[in-house]
Amino acid sequence: MTLPRRTLLAGLAATAASSVLAQSLDAGQLDIVPNAGDQSAALQDALLRAATEGRPLFLPAGTYLCTNLQLPSDVVVEGVPGATILAASASDPVARISGNTDVTLRGLTFSSGAGGPAGEDRALLEIEASERIALSHCGFTGSAANGLAVRDAAASIEDCSFASHALAAIFSLDSRGLRISGNTISDCGNGGILIWSSETRRDGSIITGNSIARIDWKGGGNGQNGNGINVFRSAEVIIADNHIADCAFTAVRLNSSRDCQVSGNICVNSGEVAIFSEFGFSGSVIANNLIDGAATGISITNLDTGGQVAVCTGNLVRNITATSAVNPDTRGVGIYAEAETVISANTVNAVAGFGIVAGYGPFRRNVVVTGNTISTITYGIGVSVVDEPPSGPVSVTNNQISGVSEAAIVGMRWGDMVELDLAQNAGNYVGVTVAGNQLG
Repeated sequence: MTLPRRTLLAGLAATAASSVLAQSLDAGQLDIVPNAGDQSAALQDALLRAATEGRPLFLPAGTYLCTNLQLPSDVVVEGVPGATILAASASDPVARISGNTDVTLRGLTFSSGAGGPAGEDRALLEIEASERIALSHCGFTGSAANGLAVRDAAASIEDCSFASHALAAIFSLDSRGLRISGNTISDCGNGGILIWSSETRRDGSIITGNSIARIDWKGGGNGQNGNGINVFRSAEVIIADNHIADCAFTAVRLNSSRDCQVSGNICVNSGEVAIFSEFGFSGSVIANNLIDGAATGISITNLDTGGQVAVCTGNLVRNITATSAVNPDTRGVGIYAEAETVISANTVNAVAGFGIVAGYGPFRRNVVVTGNTISTITYGIGVSVVDEPPSGPVSVTNNQISGVSEAAIVGMRWGDMVELDLAQNAGNYVGVTVAGNQLG
């Protein structure tokens, strides 16, 4: 009798899993007792033995109180997803990986338990100066700081869950490249995923396929908190195909970044700007994202501090409100840009304000607005017409604008509208080209 291929593969997988389990060190046979007192010493001995013998350490379901475990190189620790809990028994991290390589953790839940650390860069699990670290199907809950902190290390974090952390789910500083994919992040006090660097440098992290929801800004401020994904001073970071909802400030925020790509994300109900590229950034690609609900959809700004060079294309931006509840300086704009930026082939709909704006005061240089579809708005396109350095050329061509309640293409002097028909009168303003637009 020939077994169906699917049945055969399932049987082989089960056999392989049973073989791995049979080769594992079982914590239940190593004087490690769940649901009892502090197990730090026994767990530390078991970790060292597992690494020395080259065998995985298996932790059955239960809660293991422990603190400051030091995970050695060449160790694999497996638990029962959602049921094997490592809970902090003091104010130190549950575990640390420092200066090691080839550490794999699967099916473990890290919990604040009776304590856990506090502090901006502290976490239930801390990784530093390490390579080839792999976390999968792990959980992180209830930290007084961050769920996971990574410093000067390379790691993959896949199919994990992070919930109810006082600061952020994942805090990274000067990473060697992280792969963060398929994770669920919710209900964090200040941030979702933070990819920071101490100075502008290559990071190379890839953040894809994550679900991030309900990020607060309990630390206050005007944008440093309340972001789903925040890249600060880091270069060559890819943020793609994530679902990010209900962030107090921003779904994706690039601050002083370089050569970063933000593509294919769904950003829903952002309190301020949904996707932000700000301050001394250089080289941002913002493409094919769906934004539904924000006070500004996309902002590419801060020429005054060197922010420049971007592509904004293929995005759908809709349901933009007139003001922001968390930042009174933010006004209803679908897409905004200042310098060396092409805004093309975007669809902007239902904006209580401007569909697209190019520049503010003299901060307008080499902006192209072309081939966009803009509908159901108060004003179609606004262009700064302040002719002072560093003001440079701007062109507004071949856009389709319809459903305008006030004016289609207007000239702005700082916050004031000084030209209500820029399509007819662009020749009166230096460096401004308006042509080929269709007004419905």
